[in-house]
Amino acid sequence: MSAAAIEPSPSLRALAEQSHAWPFEEARKIVARLKRAPKDEVIFETGYGPSGLPHIGTFGEVARTSMVRHAFRVLTEDKIKTRLIAFSDDLDGLRKVPDNIPNKELVGQHLGKPLSRIPDPFGTHESFAAHNNARLRAFLDQFGFDYEFLSATDCYTSGRFDAALRKMLEHFDEVMAVMLPSLREERAQTYSPFLPISPKTGIVLQVPVVAHDAKAGTITYEDPDSGERVTTPVTGGRCKLQWKPDWAMRWLALGVDYEMAGKDLIDSVKLSAKICRALGGNPPDGFNYELFLDENGQKISKSKGNGLTIDEWLRYASPESLSLFMYREPKAAKRLYFDVIPRHVDEYQQLLDGYARQNDRDRLANPVWHIHAGAPPQADNPISFAMLLSLVTASNAENADTLWGFIGRYRPGVTKDTHPHLAKLVEYAIHYFHDFVLPAKNYREPGAVERAALIDLRDALSQLAADAPAENIQTVVYEVGRREPFLDHNKKAKDGKPGVSLDWFNMLYQVLLGQEKGPRFGSFVAAYGLQNTVDMIDGALARSA
Repeated sequence: MSAAAIEPSPSLRALAEQSHAWPFEEARKIVARLKRAPKDEVIFETGYGPSGLPHIGTFGEVARTSMVRHAFRVLTEDKIKTRLIAFSDDLDGLRKVPDNIPNKELVGQHLGKPLSRIPDPFGTHESFAAHNNARLRAFLDQFGFDYEFLSATDCYTSGRFDAALRKMLEHFDEVMAVMLPSLREERAQTYSPFLPISPKTGIVLQVPVVAHDAKAGTITYEDPDSGERVTTPVTGGRCKLQWKPDWAMRWLALGVDYEMAGKDLIDSVKLSAKICRALGGNPPDGFNYELFLDENGQKISKSKGNGLTIDEWLRYASPESLSLFMYREPKAAKRLYFDVIPRHVDEYQQLLDGYARQNDRDRLANPVWHIHAGAPPQADNPISFAMLLSLVTASNAENADTLWGFIGRYRPGVTKDTHPHLAKLVEYAIHYFHDFVLPAKNYREPGAVERAALIDLRDALSQLAADAPAENIQTVVYEVGRREPFLDHNKKAKDGKPGVSLDWFNMLYQVLLGQEKGPRFGSFVAAYGLQNTVDMIDGALARSA
C-alpha cells in the first residue's frame, strides 16, 4: 500500500467524514487529536520483535495501520505530512533460543545479549537482528507498504533517545509508582525501568538499581558477578528500558500519534500511556484488535505453531484476500485456518466486481477501497475460486493445463495470457486441492431415494445438447431435485410450487465430489462438461452399488 499523492477532494472528504468504515472512524480520532494539539506531522507506528521471523500478525498490523493512515490523508486532503514507522525492538535481550533456526548452539552461547549483538545463525548478516530486520523489510516491501524502518539499537546508540531517557530518569519515582502496583511482590522488590548492558559480558542485566542521579544522567547497580557497584550513563546505548517504559519513552521520543495493539496488551497500553503522561508526553491514539484463533478456537501462538503462516496463506491465495481477512472486523476474534481461505478469495473478487457499480459513498464502505488505498484495480475474473476448486476436485488435476481446458469451454477466449490474475488463481487452486481437499476427500454413499434421483439426473443431463448453457443445465438440475426429501415448502418457485432445498445440491457435492459444498451446480457442469458429469454420476453409482 504505497503513499501516492492524494488529490484534494472536498466532496470525497465530506463523504469520508460520514463513513462508518472503521479506518475512517479511527482516522477521525487522529483529526480530533490534532484539534486539541496541532502539529505539522502525524506519526503512525507498528512494532516488531526480531527474535522471530515476520508473521501473519505483523502483516495484519501494518496493513491495518496503513488503512487508517490513508483514511486520515483523505480526511485532511493530504495537507498534513504522515509517516509510518516500522520499529524493531532489536536491543532486547534474547531469553531463549528459537526452535526454527540453524546453529542453535551458536546462538545459545549468547543468551541474554541484545539481538543486535548475537551472531547471525543463518550466516548472512552481521547479527541475528540484522538478519531478521532484513527479512522484515523484504517482507514489507513485498506488499508495497510505505514505511520508515527504525532499529532500537540505532536509536539508543546514536543518541536519538538520549533526551527521552534523561526525562525517564528525571521522573524515575513517578515511573516506579506506575509500574510497582502491576508487579508481583517478589518482582517489585528488584524492579527498575532501566536495564544496564554489561560492559564486560554484553548481557542485558536484570538487576536492581541502587542509586540514580538525574543531574548526572546515571544509574548505579551491583555487578551480578563481582558484586561491585557500577555507575553508568543511561544514554548512548549503555542501558535500555524495560518494555512498558520503553514503549512510553518511544512514543515520547518519536512523537507517535497512532499505534494499535493486540487485545492481550490492553493493560500494557494503559501502563505505558500513564508513563508517557508522567514524562509530559501525549500517548498515541489507537485500538486493541482481537487475536487470531486456530481451528479449535485456541489463541494462535508462534511458539506452538498453530494456525496459518503468511507463507502458507500466499501459497493458496492472493495478498489481497489476506488483506480482506485483516480488514474484516478487527475487533472480533477470528479463526485463522486454511478453511477460511476460499471464502475470502471469492469475497474479495465479489467486492471488486461490485465496486464499479457503487456510488462514491458506498465505495468508501467497500473493503477493496481501503485495501488498495482508494484505487482498486478493474475487476477481471470470469470464474470463481470455488468453481476452480470443484473442477480440480472433479478432475484430480495435476497441472494447470487440465484446468485451462475446462475454463476455455466455460468461458471461450479466456486464457492465461488474457487473464493473468486468473492464472494465479489456477495455481492457488491446485495447491489448495492437493494440500487440503484431496487428503480430506470423503465420498458419501447415496441413500435409496438419493440414488434414484441421481439416476434421473444422469438421464436428464444426457438429453441436453453438449453446448447447453449453464442456466439451462441449472434448470434441469433444479427440476430433478424437486422431490422429497429435497423440497423446501417455505420457499416457492416461480410456478408457485415448493422450491428445492440446499440439501439437494449439497448431496450432489458430497456424493459426486467428496466435498461438503460447491459453486452453482449448473455452472460447474457447464465448465466440467456434460459427458464428464454423466460419467462422474455413473462412477458414484458404481461405487455405491
